[in-house]
Amino acid sequence: MSLVIQIHENQTAFSPRDRVTGEVSWQVETPPRSVELRLVWGTSGRGNRDFCIVETIPFSNPQSTETRSFSFTLPEGPYSFTGKLITLTWGLELAIEPGGQFIGQEITVAPGGREVVLPQIAKK
Repeated sequence: MSLVIQIHENQTAFSPRDRVTGEVSWQVETPPRSVELRLVWGTSGRGNRDFCIVETIPFSNPQSTETRSFSFTLPEGPYSFTGKLITLTWGLELAIEPGGQFIGQEITVAPGGREVVLPQIAKK
């Protein structure tokens, strides 16, 4: 099995409202029931973890071996950020069923394509 996400010009840093374009490809033994590309964000760190599927592109009538184009317009936010206690990351996920196989590609979504780094608050 082979799954690939190829973003145009290998770009991984974007501003809000930018377009993310590229191609996905897969090679599996038998034609899958479904193939979809998801635009997602999630948090990690201390406390509860959040995960959101922002948009999904389903690829109709998938064959065993294929390459398909994609295009997403990024939303206003939330921004990619890193803090002492929590981090928010964006990504693309290519998922194939049956089997629950997927591959992810992390991207940055923030003004100027630069992840926001939250300042640490000094203890008093």
